[in-house]
Formats: sequence, C-alpha cells, structure tokens
Amino acid sequence: MRVRVEGNPNRKIVLSIGLDHPHFSEHYYAARAGQKINPKAETAAVPRSLDWLKDKYLAHLERMVAAGQASPSTLRQRRSLLTRLCAHKTDVGDRYGEKTLEAPQSAFVRVRDAMAATPAEADNMMKAAKSMYAWADSSGYADANPVVGISRIHKSRGGAKPWTGADLLKFRKAHPPGTMAHLALTLHMFTACRSSDAIWLGRDQEFIKDGVRWLEFQPRKKGSAFVQIPMMPQLRASIAAAGRIGPSYVLSEHGRPYRNPESYRMRFRRWCDEAGLVDRSSHGIRKAMSELLAEAGCSEHQIMAVTSHTQPSTSAIYTRRADRARMAAQAMAAAEGLEW
Repeated sequence: MRVRVEGNPNRKIVLSIGLDHPHFSEHYYAARAGQKINPKAETAAVPRSLDWLKDKYLAHLERMVAAGQASPSTLRQRRSLLTRLCAHKTDVGDRYGEKTLEAPQSAFVRVRDAMAATPAEADNMMKAAKSMYAWADSSGYADANPVVGISRIHKSRGGAKPWTGADLLKFRKAHPPGTMAHLALTLHMFTACRSSDAIWLGRDQEFIKDGVRWLEFQPRKKGSAFVQIPMMPQLRASIAAAGRIGPSYVLSEHGRPYRNPESYRMRFRRWCDEAGLVDRSSHGIRKAMSELLAEAGCSEHQIMAVTSHTQPSTSAIYTRRADRARMAAQAMAAAEGLEW
C-alpha cells in the first residue's frame, strides 16, 4: 500500500504492513508526515502460549478463506483483535501472548473491562477469542473454552445513523451525476448493498427477466440470502453518467475496483466529509433504504428480499417503527374532531 505524503503529492511512501496490522494507524500517519517506520521482526511463539495458539488459529482461518469457507474480512478483523489481545499487559507488565493458553476466564474478563471505553470493540475481541478457543477445543489444542459465559458490555444505540432526505440531497449536491461518489451513493441506495459488495458488483451481475434488467448476487457477508433485485432507472442513469467501464461499477481513482471494503469505506468517508456529512457512513444508507421501504408499506419479507437479511426480526425493526408512525397519524386524525 502506498501513502501520499501530506503537502507533497508527488512523494509516496510504501507501507510494509497491511490494513489488518495492529500498528497500521501508527505507520499510516507517520507516512502521511513523510516518515517510514520499519516493522519489528516477529519472534517465534513459545509452544502452547497464547501467541502460539493465535498463530495456529489464524493459519487455520487463512486456509478456510482460501477454500471459500470464511471471508477475508473476518480473517482481517480477527487477526487484528487477537494480535491486540496477545499484546495486552498483565498487572505486572507481562504480555498476555507470552502466557499459557490455559488462562482462566478472569484473565479475559480483565481485558474486556480494560476496553470499557470502546465496548463494541471489547465484545468483538471476546467473540474472536471465543471462536479461537472453540476451534482449539475441537482440534485438541485446548481442554476448555475460558471465554464461554463472558457477558457482553456493549449496549446498542442503534448503530449507524440512517440517512435523511436532507442528507441524501446534500451528498448529491456535492457529488453530482457523473462522479464516482454519486454512483456509489446510488448503488447503495437502490440495492441496499453492503460495502463488502459495493466493491465488486458490476455488469456481470446483470440479467434480463421479462424485458426488465435485474441484478443478482450472493452477498459476501456470511449467512446472507441471495439477492435478485430489479435495476431501478436511477441506478441505470447513474451508471451511464459515470461513463467508466470496469470489472465493477464503483472504481477507484486509478480506474480499478477497490481491493477491500476497508479502503472503500475510507474513500466513502472522505466523500461524506466533502459533502459536510461528518457522522454518516455507507451503512446508514442501507438503513435509510430499509426505513423508506417500511414507510412505503413493504412487509418484513419484502424488505428481507432487498437487504439479504435471513431473519425477520432484523427487518421487523423498520416495519414496527413505520407501523407506529402510521398508527400515530391515524390516531391524531381521529382526534381532529375533538372539541377543545
């Protein structure tokens, strides 16, 4: 990965680590400042230590990705989280990774509690550790899973903010038809696709049914349902306006598909910043589409067909909200005749 030095667009520094490296941010911002950090040499892990188990598990996960049984994004996330788990220090300053893999549950609870300021991340780390130990137990490397039973600490606040009509208008004003940003927004809006799918969806996924052009694709997120959706006129117009043809609809500044969802999300974040939308993300567009469909009277299963959800409970969040709004409007309409 090459990083452009801030203030010197002609100079770029090549990073020798990937996006999933635990010290990626440190290397990235140093490169932006014109400095290159050389990564420290990795040392061999002590057998049956937490470092050793982490390496064994990640090697297994790499094989699963190569076989198409796990997603690259899962591998990247778990490598980052488990590397940070191993880097955590005990009360006396020792690395967790150097300790035996037969750690007590209390050791993992201490890590979770130390990350209380970022509860969602803490829960994700426990989830990664739980998966690692589940594999270790079934593979004969561990006799028990010490992470089982550790409770979550994150209290959901609804996740990404759904975009409003004003947000969509503001973005489109900053990024008119013909720009890649406009195409990306339109693709998210009229397919409800995730970032992990926006980077590869293209003309190969199009087909004609009863004279109508459709898109069909299997979302990359594990457990998602297959999607078949008509291509709306707005999406076809935005694709035509962009005028750039490649393996995918959305292309980078270099005319190539984005290599991974993370780099695409970073680019979309900059597009939002340029439009003055400082707290919006591509996932919020997906939520906005779900809410609009619910407000239009679509059923849970109709929304599921668009968003690739497999559980009605997820789509029910949006239909319940829309139902409440409709019932409130009906109730207030009935109250109009009351004398006051």
